[in-house]
Amino acid sequence: MSVTTIMVPMRDGIRLATDVHLPPGDGPFPVILERTPYGRAEASRSEITATNRTPATRPEIAAYFTQHGYAVVYQDTRGRYGSDGTFVKYLSDGHDGFDTAAWLLEQPWCDGRFATMGLSYAAHTQAALGCLDPPGLRAQILDCGGFVNAWRGGIRQNGAFELKQATWALKNAQTSPEALADPIMKAALATENVRDWFTGMPWKPGHSPLRHHPDYEAYLFEQWTHGTFDAYWQQLGICTEFYHEQYSPVPIVHMSSWFDPYPVTATQNYTGLKTRGPQRLILGPWTHGDRSDSVFGDVSFGPQATLDSWAGDWRAYRLRFFDHVLKGTPLDEPPVRVFVMGGGSGRRDPAGKMDHGGRWIGAADWPLPNAIPTAFHLHADGTLSPDAPRDGAPPLSYDFDPAHPVPTIGGALTSLEPVASGGAWDQTESPAFFGCTPPYLPLSARPDVLAFQTPPLPSAVELIGPVEAELWVATDGPDTDFTAKLIDVHPPSADYPKGYAMILCDGILRLRYAEDPSSPRVRNPGEITRIKVNLGPIANLFLPGHRIRLDISSSNFPKFDVNPNTGEPEGMARRKRIAVNTVFADAGRPSRVVLPLTRY
Repeated sequence: MSVTTIMVPMRDGIRLATDVHLPPGDGPFPVILERTPYGRAEASRSEITATNRTPATRPEIAAYFTQHGYAVVYQDTRGRYGSDGTFVKYLSDGHDGFDTAAWLLEQPWCDGRFATMGLSYAAHTQAALGCLDPPGLRAQILDCGGFVNAWRGGIRQNGAFELKQATWALKNAQTSPEALADPIMKAALATENVRDWFTGMPWKPGHSPLRHHPDYEAYLFEQWTHGTFDAYWQQLGICTEFYHEQYSPVPIVHMSSWFDPYPVTATQNYTGLKTRGPQRLILGPWTHGDRSDSVFGDVSFGPQATLDSWAGDWRAYRLRFFDHVLKGTPLDEPPVRVFVMGGGSGRRDPAGKMDHGGRWIGAADWPLPNAIPTAFHLHADGTLSPDAPRDGAPPLSYDFDPAHPVPTIGGALTSLEPVASGGAWDQTESPAFFGCTPPYLPLSARPDVLAFQTPPLPSAVELIGPVEAELWVATDGPDTDFTAKLIDVHPPSADYPKGYAMILCDGILRLRYAEDPSSPRVRNPGEITRIKVNLGPIANLFLPGHRIRLDISSSNFPKFDVNPNTGEPEGMARRKRIAVNTVFADAGRPSRVVLPLTRY
């Protein structure tokens, strides 16, 4: 295999560092392209297998594919590692990708066809390119990314800001060309303690841990303060759904997982692009990019939880897919593979993890045709059931103090380290989680958490598909947030005498955006509003004796920024007020959660 580094010019003259790995022979060859901000020659933490835990470098992955007759091209995105220009997160990748594709087709070693691959940001770059339908593109593998709509999830979530953007910016500013060229800047960034800074929210421009790198601070605050869903959020690179009708008509694999930020992106891009070309969907139980693991948070999903258990490993799967599209080999795989969590013993395994278990299923499409959306109503006595609420049931109110938000305990998140990590955890406070305080009680014991749960289930209940809470709510001030969290409550056992409340999925909505995200408005005190909180898709088997629980509150920090309840502009608040928030649960205002049941 030969390797050549080339500075590829873009339309504005900026040159991007590009490594070309060629197989033996004269060619020409089909090409596999990955565009990444993480270093075109660096190791990727996710390039492991269940049997080999040492992350492979990109040259090592390139060698695997060149052995099978593919040219492999890795490129540093604009303003990262060896590439020229200023880094602008997400917004330059569509046109840079298109110009790179045009350059590829001019090379004598390219046979006129190329495919793309990559995880996370490298999936976002793929989707931005696919939106422009470049000549020569034949296949894509969007691994945990590709922003279907970054305002609804990925940068913001229905108005609330995802604080992983802040920790990502601080970490990656340290590897920027500017920091590497300026030892003082690099040292200043490295000495900032981000956990300490999270106790000092909200940050202020020029007075944040990113003040040492003004470019990174500027793009972060641009995302943080731009709350309205307008043309900004419809730009190429962060809103693929606006390009679905013109997207490249090629076969695509969409992959995400239950404790990853992107299952909504994967499923909605899958459904939105089905008319454009053959789509495939993989949904595992993993955290972000950890497809060869089986333990996430404090929970084990069993040895079958890995992608390796049915695919061989991720390299082998990608090769089979590329060979199928580019070389015409058979691919005997169902279009959709979903890991259904649950079915385990509920005991501690030898490693001390809770055995929740699970299994893979194949399906012909998503959403599953046999999944029946079923309403479970919230009742004033704290029960959750399909029964309609009664007339005159009293509303439920609580004080939401933004100075004491509900702490994040696992869930679908990434890039928040060292402040928080994703995965499945018992929803009980602990010193291990940021923002928790003694005496470390269950989150459901907090006065600002409304918990609604079924009686112990007499038989197994399975749900597979999107989950949405439809709530009738009010607040006594101009603005607030409402959160919803779905939980599998394991019954008490010898190993868990207090039971185990395992998070499945959650969502948030900033109230000012409830009716029209493009035209936010503050509330009149006491104004009653019907809202929808998207919790994302999930697949879980609730065993007999378990309970289905829905927690309603108004914060989930540090996963999301905390609403100060003042109605001040996004990211600019300097005051806080305690809000009295109300959820209604009567016949005329029937709050409910809609669950996609496949077994009941």
